[in-house]
This record gives sequence, structure tokens and C-alpha cells, in this order.
Amino acid sequence: MPHQILGWEEIAGYFERGTALIGNGASIAVDRSFGYEALLQEARRRGLLTAEVEELFRSFETNDFELALRLVWHATMVNSALRIPDGLTRQVYQDIRRALIETVRAVHPAHADVAARVPRMYRFLKQFSTVLSLNYDLLVYWTMTYGLDVQDRHQFKDCFLDGNFDDDWKRFRRRTREQTNTLVFYPHGNLALCRDLLDNEGKIHDQGKGLLGAILHAWSTGEFIPLFVSEGTSAQKLSAIQNSYYLSTVYREVIPSLEGTLTIFGWGMGEQEAHLLQRLSKSDVDRVACSVYRGNQQFCEAACRTLRDHLGDIDVVFFDSATTGWAACA
Repeated sequence: MPHQILGWEEIAGYFERGTALIGNGASIAVDRSFGYEALLQEARRRGLLTAEVEELFRSFETNDFELALRLVWHATMVNSALRIPDGLTRQVYQDIRRALIETVRAVHPAHADVAARVPRMYRFLKQFSTVLSLNYDLLVYWTMTYGLDVQDRHQFKDCFLDGNFDDDWKRFRRRTREQTNTLVFYPHGNLALCRDLLDNEGKIHDQGKGLLGAILHAWSTGEFIPLFVSEGTSAQKLSAIQNSYYLSTVYREVIPSLEGTLTIFGWGMGEQEAHLLQRLSKSDVDRVACSVYRGNQQFCEAACRTLRDHLGDIDVVFFDSATTGWAACA
């Protein structure tokens, strides 16, 4: 029997003030440039990887730019501290960094290219008390900064103060002058998050429109590396999460604390995301709304089975992803 696929407007009232989990399908709906399979493959397709960099990724058995950068960066710092001449390690680090910068610059749309869609994205996300964005791109960040100029007594909070994560994140749920608020977390990191030379984690600031340029400039200085998990198996992603204070806090504390309703938008729930499903199983989520693209019944069946395997015999409803207005121009 086919799964019923509803319009978002039919079920929105039941899922407001719950949690939204945003996957890559949401980004692709806004701009098709996010439709590439993986950053590393895109860099390879563009001829941006040297033979030494290719060998490094093979040796580390990873497709994750962040991990490769971090390991080579640490090796460079150690060699420098011990005054060990090692031009090759430094060159490989610079080559990886350049490949990442050029790939992100090529595939990530400018703010002006998506600005007309941001108001609809804002109206969708403000319905929820918590937003978990699995995407490293800047769409959710731009949506938050757009909200700074909207006088609707709603506030988005990412729990960063002066660029530093405040691990007493629960206190941000308390309202001050706002009537409602939404806490935003990045379980796999984000382009705007970074590490410095001492492994301190923080957020790169800019008022929205110039943010992508500010991020790429920060990387190019060699003083910061990005904090996001772009690729890899579930085990590899979990290992990367455990190597970050911010990511591990979101994984260990935020996700298990979720309760009530969960809205999944644009997330395929693939095997490489099994760690998230396992963590969600520790939460008190009792009802899930899952977006469906173009009435895909095979996806509905697989999603229903996956969710119930991990979360138990919960209520799962499906809605047409196009009915949220997410990717529409204002």
C-alpha cells in the first residue's frame, strides 16, 4: 500500500516548535551547484589535486579534506617546532588547502545568487525550536543573519558568543526580549567554523554577504583550518566528531536531548549517517515528518523502515518537499 504524501501546510501545526534536521537535499533545492557527489571528487574533476595530495588521501584512507588538512597541519607544526627541514610536508599542506579553497569557491553560490530565496527559508526554519543542519554550506547561516533585520520578535541562536562556543548551550533556550527562538547546531560542522594553530575552535564573522570571502581568506592565511566533516563512512565521520569539542558536544548532549517531533528535510538517511540515527535513538523523539522528493515511494518505504529500526515503532508521516516553499523566491 502506497505511503500517503501530504502537503507541509497540512501537518505543519503538529510539528511546529519541534526539531528540524536539514540535509543536503535542502541545499540542492536552493541551488543545483550543491548537487556534486563529494568535495574531493569535485576537486579531482577540476584537476586541483597533485600526485602527492592524491597519495596522501590514499594513505590516510579518507575522503575528508578537514582530516587531511588537520593531520598534515599538525605534522608541519611539529617539524617547525623541532626545526626539522621538511619542505615537502609544508608544500603538500599548501596544495591541500589551495585545492579546498578553489573547490569551495567554484561550487558554493555567492550570497547574491540565493538572496531572493532566503526569506522563505527563514519563515520555514523559524517554526522550529531546534535546527540541526548537516550541511557545511552557508545557507542556514545566511538565513540567521537575514533574521537580524526582521522585526518579528524571533531570534536564532547558534550558541556562539564573540566567535566562541558556549557549552552551556541550554541557557540559550531562555527568552530575553524575543517571543520565540530557535537554537541552531551543525552536527557535521560548517564552513564558518574553524580551528586555529592551538586547536581552539571558533566561528568566522562577517555580516552575511561577504562571509564566504572572509572564510576563504581566513583559510588562505594558514592560521585557520575549517571545522566540518564533509565525507567518509559513518565510522570516519564519528571519529572526526570525537576530535572536536564543539561537534562532540552536539553529538553527546544536544541530539540525545531532543524530544517530541522531528522534521527531516532533504536528508537521505544513508549508511554514512548511521551514527546520527544511532544517536537519535537515545532521544525522546516520538513523531517524525519526512520530506519526499517527487513522490518517491521507494524512498518512503526505506525511510520508514530505517526510522523505525532506530527509533522504535514511532509515527512517521511524509510530506512533499516542494510544499514547504523553502526554495521559492520571496
